Amino acid sequence: MQQNVNLNLILDQVAKDKGIDRAKLIEILEEAIGSAAKRHFGLERNLKARYDEEKGQVDLFQVLTIVPDPTEEAPLADPVNMVPVAVAHEKGIDVEPGDELDFPIYYRVEDEAEARAQDEQWGDLLKLKTYRRSFGRIAAQTAKQVMIQGTRNAERENVFNEYKDRKGEVITGIVRRFERGNVIVDLGRAEAVLPVREQVPRESYRAGDRIQAFVMDVLRESKGPQIILSRASVELLKKLFEMEVPEIAEGVVVIEAAAREPGGRAKIAVSSRDSDVDPVGACVGMKGSRVQAVVQELRGEKIDIVPWDEDPARFVCNALAPAEVSRVLLDEQNRAMEIIVPDDQLSLAIGRRGQNVRLASQVTGWKLDINSESRVKEMREFATESFGAIGIPEQTQEMLYAHGFRKAQDVANAAPEMLTQFPGFTMDMIPDLQKRAREQSIEDAEKEMRLEQEREAARIAEARRHPDSLTQEERFARVRGVGEKTIEQMKLAGYPTVETVHNEADVNRFADSTGLGIKKARQIKHAVGVYLEEEAKLRAELDAEKARQSGAEGAGA
Repeated sequence: MQQNVNLNLILDQVAKDKGIDRAKLIEILEEAIGSAAKRHFGLERNLKARYDEEKGQVDLFQVLTIVPDPTEEAPLADPVNMVPVAVAHEKGIDVEPGDELDFPIYYRVEDEAEARAQDEQWGDLLKLKTYRRSFGRIAAQTAKQVMIQGTRNAERENVFNEYKDRKGEVITGIVRRFERGNVIVDLGRAEAVLPVREQVPRESYRAGDRIQAFVMDVLRESKGPQIILSRASVELLKKLFEMEVPEIAEGVVVIEAAAREPGGRAKIAVSSRDSDVDPVGACVGMKGSRVQAVVQELRGEKIDIVPWDEDPARFVCNALAPAEVSRVLLDEQNRAMEIIVPDDQLSLAIGRRGQNVRLASQVTGWKLDINSESRVKEMREFATESFGAIGIPEQTQEMLYAHGFRKAQDVANAAPEMLTQFPGFTMDMIPDLQKRAREQSIEDAEKEMRLEQEREAARIAEARRHPDSLTQEERFARVRGVGEKTIEQMKLAGYPTVETVHNEADVNRFADSTGLGIKKARQIKHAVGVYLEEEAKLRAELDAEKARQSGAEGAGA
């Protein structure tokens, strides 16, 4: 005769291997046997399974409820699971209505003797042969499926509980496969997904690559917890600095704000709670080791570390570095600033495709409008002519300009109540003033179009001047990031021409002798190389164009 299998050792081993709580496994086991029993003996029966720790096996019971004797008006509601109290008393069972009786259901070969004895005594009461040699194939399959599904659900719940508290952390995994552009990352006990929208455009991944990512969310899904990762989040940048810079982890240095264009450039603003700790120096590290570690993890993304300042104007100037700022005009009500920079610093302040000013705006939280000094002068002259044409006195023109009015159209669109706040304006004169302003705005629009065409023509002409006609100062001025002050520093240090800068092989000597600093020196060296390449192309193009014109004139003669 087959011996009972003690399940205690099996439960202990599965709990250890799967990392599932033993009590949860017993619950799953009881549910599986209960489901199989209902499938085998009938879904209408009130059956329950109970694990016996001493025997190491699951016992099965049918539960009978004792109810009052039925009448014609109140017949027995559930004949299978209910027993009238009189019938129970006939069997010698001392019970009252509401009591429950548990009768064993024997489904193991070893219990045949007990089963037959119970059938003889209680068979008519249970309306069931309590001994069955085994569950049927379908019932056994049901038990197996319930066990598998229950175990899988428990594993998923464990994974969810493990990772739900890791939301907001940086996690390391291995790239396993790709699904519709999403990267599936193996975290060890679980898999995570790096969606297309959270990937960095310039990065590529291969199966087996190690990857660090920010845990954006952990979702409870029917197929198991879904761990959403990000490589594009600005939070990843903050967390990487926190990992590399002990002062940030300790709270001495604080990341006040950060902005990022994934794969391109990022700006991070830092402050210090300790006057003896330089926040920028702490983030840069010895010979740039700390910031370089972050740059390498972000696969070459450039990072500007900006000193935070309580003064918004200073903070914005810091954020726009390395561009030099001449003046700042604040509009606190609209949280906007007009930034005025030297003409040769305009392109540097704006950055390639507006990237520098865009990131500076994001990291400071201010709307930034950047203009060159010559452009500001031109706008001032235009405003003076426009205001003068509609009869506004010079003193009032100054006040209007200081409050953001730039032309007659602004006066025409302003609320009358606002205009009366300026000296010399009364409510009676506003309608006529705004009528003249609307008429003048038509002339202003035509003039603006004309000026823009002239500016564009001048820009094209200046950009296509032959390099041989330029002075060394003009050539330097065309190098990105080089202003008058920098030109003077390089001249005094023995670098009077673009070529002398380009030919200097030792960037450290160039940085020390000019006093520019290593970072600025590297930027200028690179920018000089780019300029010389563009200059050579332009020279060849203009010389070829001149040769064609000479040939055409000779043929005509």
